[in-house]
Amino acid sequence: MASEQNKRIIFDAWKAFASRDPKLIAACFTEDAEWLAPRGNATALALDAPDHMIGPDAIVHFLAEKFPALFVRDVVVDFRSRYCEGDTVIVELRMQATLANGRKYDNDYCFIFELSNGRIARVREYMDTQKGRACIFG
Repeated sequence: MASEQNKRIIFDAWKAFASRDPKLIAACFTEDAEWLAPRGNATALALDAPDHMIGPDAIVHFLAEKFPALFVRDVVVDFRSRYCEGDTVIVELRMQATLANGRKYDNDYCFIFELSNGRIARVREYMDTQKGRACIFG
């Protein structure tokens, strides 16, 4: 049961991220939450954003303000699989969107979420960085 509950927590967190509502997003994270993405990834470069965010304020700022400035419309997230072991949930997905520059974005991701007391304590994000760079910068 805990496995399904933890998967549901992450699924609900994605709904909060999509809402762009700072309060809903912040409620998903612990006070010391971290979000780590590959260094020099195209999204971070395009938005002049860090690839390692610490604390809900930084994460909320990115998800509610920075992210929508680049991925402006037609954002579609196709969840391919979710796995859970204890308090760790792994999600594979494909994200598509229209970028601010009019280009189409289409990339595959793997996220590893570590939960603590039903909230996200750590996110490790992996994507095809070369494909992301080609989508965003051409």
